[in-house]
Amino acid sequence: MSRECYFLGKGTRAGNSYAIRGKAKYLGGNGTKVTGITKRKFKANIQKVRALVDGKIVNLRVSAKAIKMGLVTKPLKRNYTPEAKAAK
Repeated sequence: MSRECYFLGKGTRAGNSYAIRGKAKYLGGNGTKVTGITKRKFKANIQKVRALVDGKIVNLRVSAKAIKMGLVTKPLKRNYTPEAKAAK
């Protein structure tokens, strides 16, 4: 749950890691052989981001792909409105 994208739902996926021995046939060998298969994890590129959601600033865990797609709207670093200047 913690390592999951807020927008896309990307998370950790399971897969295999293959240990290979031998020389490829096109390089003059007998071909490659799989000598071992081990379970591994493919982890999504999750970033912690401050974002605007329904007009409120919240901290989210978002994948890098969601950021590149423009699904994340980041808040302004400063408030430049006249009301904010008058409050000081």
